[in-house]
Parts: sequence; C-alpha cells; structure tokens
Amino acid sequence: MIQGCENPQIDPLLRRAPRISYRLADATVALKEPGTLALFGFGAGSPGSDDPRYLRVALECFDAPAPLEIWQVDAPVIHGTDGALHWSAGGGWLFAAIELDESRLGGPSATAQLAYEQLHRFVAARGAQHVLRVWNYLGAINHGEGDAERYKHFCDGRAAGMGDFFAEGFPAATAIGHRGDPHRLQVYLLACDQSGTWVENPRQVSAWRYPRQYGRTPPSFARAMLLPAQDALAISGTAAVVGHASAHHDDLDAQLDETLTNLEALLASADMTAGFDTHSTLKAYVRHAADAPRVREFFRQRLPGVPVLLLHGDICRSELLVEIDGWRYA
Repeated sequence: MIQGCENPQIDPLLRRAPRISYRLADATVALKEPGTLALFGFGAGSPGSDDPRYLRVALECFDAPAPLEIWQVDAPVIHGTDGALHWSAGGGWLFAAIELDESRLGGPSATAQLAYEQLHRFVAARGAQHVLRVWNYLGAINHGEGDAERYKHFCDGRAAGMGDFFAEGFPAATAIGHRGDPHRLQVYLLACDQSGTWVENPRQVSAWRYPRQYGRTPPSFARAMLLPAQDALAISGTAAVVGHASAHHDDLDAQLDETLTNLEALLASADMTAGFDTHSTLKAYVRHAADAPRVREFFRQRLPGVPVLLLHGDICRSELLVEIDGWRYA
C-alpha cells in the first residue's frame, strides 16, 4: 500500500536514485571514484579509513573476502565531520552517520536518544532534509526480558530523540544486533532534498501501530520507501512477520519462504513488477552462523543471480532467525 502518493507520473527532474553495489575493491580506490557518496566495510577485518564517507559496520560477513558496499551518485561529492557525526553530500543526496559508546552515555535508551537528536539537528540544517532510509546496529539487541530488553530501550530512546524528525512520515529502516562491543551503537541514513513515498505491506500491521506486547514504544519505520523518481525501492528489514506476530518460530526454511512472500508483497504495493534481478542488492542478516549455508542456498535457488550480502546479526525478536533488506530498482 503506497502512502501519500496520488499522481503516478514521474517528473524527469526528480532525483535519480543512488547506485548501490557490492564489489571486491580497494577502499582507497573506491573512494576516489567520481560520485562515491558512501562506502561500507563489514566486520573487524575490513579496511580502515579516515574518510568521512567510510563506515566499518560492526557486522561480520560470512563471505571471505567480504565485498565493500558502495553508494554512488551522478554529481561531485563533498564531505566532512560534525563532532561524532560524519557526512557526505552530492546531487541532492546526503549520507550521515554517527557511532556512540553506550558505556559513556547511560545505556541504550539515552544513547539512541542522543544519536537521533544529533542526526535531527544536522539534517535540519542541510538542504537534503527528507530522510528516506535509516540503518541501526546495536549490540546485544535481545538481552533483557520484557520491557527491559535492549531493543525496546533502543525504541524508547529513538522516539524520544527524533522529535518531529519524521513529521512527514517514517523512513524505511533496519535495526539489527551486532556481535561486537555491546556498548557500540551505529546509526546512518540516506536523505534527499526531495521527498519519497512510503510503502506499507498489506500482510503486516504497520510497525508504528504494533500493540503494547512489543514494548512501550512501537518501532518507528515504514516497510519500504519509494525514492523520489520512483526508480528504486528502499526495503526495510523484513522478516517472517504476518499481521504483527512472528511466524514459524525457529523454523529457518519456513521463515525464509514467509520473508520472501513479504518482499514480493512490498513490490506489489509499490506497483513494481514481481521478482528481484542482478541489480537488486540485498542483505540477509542471519542469527546463527551454522544457518548461513542454508540461507545462501535458498538465495541460489529462489533468487539466482541476485547480489546478496550474508551478515551475522541478531534479529529484533529472538524467535526470528533471518531478516532481509535491500534495494529493488525499477
């Protein structure tokens, strides 16, 4: 279900979507390529760089060597830092990232609040004020029982910090638990000087309408975001959730099937043709390392040729074994 869009005509002046790709490349060389807006390495063994466009994501990749993720736009790119925040901008697009240490800030709620307050302040001062996509990676996401679970504290802090950040509608988003320093929070986003169109899945309750059983503060994200030129769909973290309930507890194969059904439902809601192709970059977050070969085989059989990055990450609900997000180009 597309929200907030009544005119299907595409304005040729709308911003063309950034090109997202996975590539085995030298980080220094990739950063020198024209239009590189952001570059991501994965895990402790990924290269380091002081360039503000580079982020070493705290998730280990099941592939060795791990490819880099590259965002590129059709324009010159500038970049810089603002305290703990680093950023780049070009062609109407904005990348911004922040990494904070919970041990110095009072826990997951206070840290998430500060991260979103700082991102809000920064984006509000820029020309690209429409946040379309956000990624959140936090340690020990499932630790704690009931309302004491760390993910629920993160949701509390995120909501407190965002204020009117997303007054026009929530962005697409992912929240995954990493296995690194449990006090490490990473948040990064993609924004634009033109608005996108948020997309919901008719098979699922909208996340911000989840009932109280999932915490004091419901998650704050859209299921997907159609970018301004309607040439790409940014897909939020998607798992085996039907309505608001997790399906197929602890059954990996059934969860993969259900997740793919949800992804196809999102494409239909965005008025896109079914299926994913070689230009669709996806990430699969896998809870148990032993499950990675089965997940890889699932993609080989069901989505042949689709670029998939397999990452070791915990899903926000402990009974869920896998989550998928990514991009689908029109």
